[in-house]
Amino acid sequence: MESISSQSPPIIPGFRAAGVACGLKKTGAPDLALIAADGPCTAAGVFTTNQVKAAPVLYDQDILRGNVKGIRAVVINSGGANACTGPQGLTDARHTARLAAAALGCPSDAVLVMSTGVIGQPLKMDRIEDGIRLAVPALAPDGWEAAAQAIMTTDTRRKLHVQWAIVDKRSLGCLGIAKGAGMIHPNMATMLSLIVTNAAVAPTTLRRALHEAVQDTFNAITVDGDTSTNDTLLVLANGRGPRILYGGVPYATLVESLRQTCLALALAITEDGEGASKMISILVRGAPFKAAARQVAKAIAHSPLVKTAIYGQDANWGRILAAAGYSGVAIDLDHLSLWLGRGRHAPGWVPQKAGADVVPETDARGLEPLQVHLVREGRPYDVDEARAAQVLSGHDVAITLDLGLGPASAVVWTCDLTHDYVTINGRYRT
Repeated sequence: MESISSQSPPIIPGFRAAGVACGLKKTGAPDLALIAADGPCTAAGVFTTNQVKAAPVLYDQDILRGNVKGIRAVVINSGGANACTGPQGLTDARHTARLAAAALGCPSDAVLVMSTGVIGQPLKMDRIEDGIRLAVPALAPDGWEAAAQAIMTTDTRRKLHVQWAIVDKRSLGCLGIAKGAGMIHPNMATMLSLIVTNAAVAPTTLRRALHEAVQDTFNAITVDGDTSTNDTLLVLANGRGPRILYGGVPYATLVESLRQTCLALALAITEDGEGASKMISILVRGAPFKAAARQVAKAIAHSPLVKTAIYGQDANWGRILAAAGYSGVAIDLDHLSLWLGRGRHAPGWVPQKAGADVVPETDARGLEPLQVHLVREGRPYDVDEARAAQVLSGHDVAITLDLGLGPASAVVWTCDLTHDYVTINGRYRT
């Protein structure tokens, strides 16, 4: 695989973006993003597994069943989810696409839409129309930061990432934006995300690459265990870059570029979890197979008792073992070992042999490696409360649980559960 690196500024030739304020948000903040391609794009998408699907999800799924080689634009609004809005919701999604298509001079089935905000409220279509009218002349190759800001809801920061690689001596670029801070438990992607690339790739190959990229990225994060009605991840490829066929080094490079972009966005979402004060990475190793490792890791990540203990800097390791025990995976208490470490499990980190007393390298903040081996063979081992408190005082906390039952491992990322999460969600509509 050829070299892959991040690069600024956020530009992929052939794509333009804009973010504007059109009055969908009471605050007057930017609330509508428009992304347009200079020509037809190959497209792929993954969507929420929630059976209560928002109108834009249903609309996009229908469009992509009939047009995966001619997508020209995406309209994304915040300030309203357009979910549980009945037939009018689908009418509004279609009308949004038609408005953008008319303004851009392309067919209406060449425009996809995404929405985020409160469920159950119809879109204010007069303001959507104003937003599209404002956004079209604002489109620019470097308009991605404005677009990323316009799709925020409870996010405290923009999520944007650019990734470049070399394939056959040509540059392969991927640029992604995302929004999400709460209602995050995807089984496909996250609340909303769009990635554009200059790859020349067939629809089936792009779809396969996207599904590979999300498995250990967007599918490995959780904030609160709630899967949204609107989760959507779209990828548009304009064909201006290297040709990618299935298999071989170019395809592997595309998958890795998409994976790195998805991972950067997914971790940014987790770190920006509503009210979060700590980033938690959970490595479960020593599992008989990867799906089992992920299932145990997600059970730990979803536990309110684990998340509040870490918020309170309390090394209450019994809560971690209890969550593993009810995960539904067969485990043997006498084989369990548990560590808490300060730092972050590095993406792609390869665990040492089962039972090895290690945690991954520390994060980019340059913290000294700190760890506590709390449980060995199912029993308390080195419960040093002062050292454990020091570990938990950091921003990044790494949990390592060894099941001692096999060679497989998985990492899941989450955040702590704080008073602010309750405040934000208790008053979300007000």
